[in-house]
Amino acid sequence: MLLKLLIISAILVGLSMAGLAISILLKPKGQFPDTHVGHNKEMRKRGITCAKSTDTGCNPIDSEGCCGCAVNSD
Repeated sequence: MLLKLLIISAILVGLSMAGLAISILLKPKGQFPDTHVGHNKEMRKRGITCAKSTDTGCNPIDSEGCCGCAVNSD
């Protein structure tokens, strides 16, 4: 019973990965979507440029607007 479940699970995972690969190949630019917070227009409108800097409460200082802060442990 367990072996049958593992085989079915492996087949489903393999089919889903194949589906994702095919969808990437068929897209015009053929690349993964950019999921970085700093590159999202809606997040920038709200003033959120980097999740790490938002969590630590610092302002990013590098040119890409992300994670240029040093965290003080004082």
